[in-house]
Amino acid sequence: MHSTLTTISDRLEIVTVPHHARTAGFREDVATGLTAPQKHLSSKYFYDELGSAIFDAITHLPEYYLTRAETEILRESGWDIVRALEEPVEFLELGSGSATKTRILIDEAIRAQGALRYSPIDISAEALEASARALADAYPQVCIRGYAADYFDVLGSPVLVRERRVLAMFMGSNIGNYDPVSAAALLRRIEASLQPGDGLLIGADMKKEATTLEAAYDDAAGVTAAFDKNLLARINRELGGTFDVRGFDHVAVYDEKRGCVDSFLEATRAQRVRVEAIGLEIAIAEGERIHTESSYKFDRDSMAAAVEAAGFRLQRTWTDAAERFGVHLCIKT
Repeated sequence: MHSTLTTISDRLEIVTVPHHARTAGFREDVATGLTAPQKHLSSKYFYDELGSAIFDAITHLPEYYLTRAETEILRESGWDIVRALEEPVEFLELGSGSATKTRILIDEAIRAQGALRYSPIDISAEALEASARALADAYPQVCIRGYAADYFDVLGSPVLVRERRVLAMFMGSNIGNYDPVSAAALLRRIEASLQPGDGLLIGADMKKEATTLEAAYDDAAGVTAAFDKNLLARINRELGGTFDVRGFDHVAVYDEKRGCVDSFLEATRAQRVRVEAIGLEIAIAEGERIHTESSYKFDRDSMAAAVEAAGFRLQRTWTDAAERFGVHLCIKT
């Protein structure tokens, strides 16, 4: 299968990249996860059209400080961030979503250099096109080439086009959704797709007390629970699943030793579930948990160690006033 290019306007095009043969897709990952001794589902599948909309709602919750803290940093330091590479840049963003925070840096880049080339990568084709169209309408100075794909299918491949020095962005504490081994592999893949002197901007949540972290991932209004449960509803919608979604509770627990908030869907009663598209039937016991997300937290030292192992140098870290969140600028060496 080949990539397909859709030209929407003279400033907007979308490249749809098929899954590489070695890269598992939604069906394969669901089959693997639901038949493992510890059942699990990948958090990268949270962000279908409905999931993306629910996550946008999460960012407005009083308990979920992460987006506000990261936005504060970008508003206070965006001018310094876009000029840190000391020459005109283009943006490459992994997991762009609605690109709300990205607009802050786009504004500063236009102010600094007049025009901008922006290349978002997002696994949700619907969310990618919607945000790309909105940006193209709002910014006549911006040219957009979006990639509807998994990061690993785009990074380092010929389909990824660049024209000048790149500032890659991995924001929203998305790096925390990868276990240390997977995060290291992703950072190495990003490094391989960049040139010496290119930058990687990483937004990452900071380590802190358990009460604050657990509340951020299990809000009182139950919006995060709906976000988590949408994974099961998505399996029902897209793969012919028979999950009784109401028969699960959302659980979030902070493991201080690992520096990680783990999220689970816990069955409130026993179920037998069939997933027609993959010919799978499983039994889920009352109290059994399906792991859906791990959100790792960082301090400056652990971030420096992670990026340096992948071939970057941590040049600078910005934090919000309360030091809850960090934005780290890493330079490919």
